[in-house]
Amino acid sequence: MSVQLGINPLTWTNDDLPSLGAETSLETCLSEGKEAGFAGFELGNKFPREARLLGPILQRHDLQLVSGWYSGRLLERSVEEEIAAVQSHLTLLRELGAKVLVFAEVSGCIHGEQQTPVHLRPRFPQARWKEYGEKLTEFARYTQQQGVQIAYHHHMGTVIESAEDVDNLMIHTGDAVGLLLDTGHLTFAGADPLAVAQRWASRINHVHCKDVRADVLADVKNRKTSFLDAVLSGVFTVPGDGCVDYPPIMRLLKAQDYHGWLVVEAEQDPAIAHPLTYARLGYNNLSRLARDAGLI
Repeated sequence: MSVQLGINPLTWTNDDLPSLGAETSLETCLSEGKEAGFAGFELGNKFPREARLLGPILQRHDLQLVSGWYSGRLLERSVEEEIAAVQSHLTLLRELGAKVLVFAEVSGCIHGEQQTPVHLRPRFPQARWKEYGEKLTEFARYTQQQGVQIAYHHHMGTVIESAEDVDNLMIHTGDAVGLLLDTGHLTFAGADPLAVAQRWASRINHVHCKDVRADVLADVKNRKTSFLDAVLSGVFTVPGDGCVDYPPIMRLLKAQDYHGWLVVEAEQDPAIAHPLTYARLGYNNLSRLARDAGLI
């Protein structure tokens, strides 16, 4: 089975900064995403969260549900509490055929705080890696039993951001915990996404193709901005429009027989970066990269 190409609605509307694209309807997101060529969407804040409501909407646009972000708090909660908290989200994904759940630990996170410089993000408590890994693995085994696998999303402004954080997470968790490879977040964190992918290729079960404008990244790091202000400055863009070297990453995914989704997730200010224009650019670039690597 070849990979499929999906997109996140962040191209049109922003969950962390709802004023971006606030006036854009779900209908516009879905119709333009389909027009650009994508086969599926991840969830966003304008999506109904019941399968009986969302299913017919996606069906009308001939789109699949790819996955959706889940804010985990296993540093604060027990596994039993997390299982209770995830029920509605997990049910929606399962009933609409999504195979992965995008999980990010948000305890103490600052990526949604526009006044907080992102370099002040919380650090993972080193003494808790073993405990946390065991808890996340147990939680992931539960979701697997429900037909959905965890795809852990390392993310700027959270306790698991750097390549070292990712390594520790993978070392301390079992195979039930998959890795979401996000090329943009790793690049922003100062890591080499190819090197991380090489170390954990067998664990990658979801890919966010987010590119980075190197000049903007240097500027926002120099000014020590918040994550949201970096987004507003244009640090992210669609694959093939920035500094990330995608061809070797795609070849690695092919060698690993990756057959999940490749998702364009490149939040920008829609008033500056016209959503349909960038959706088309992202699809065209990503489909070419995937085709050249033999992934499609």
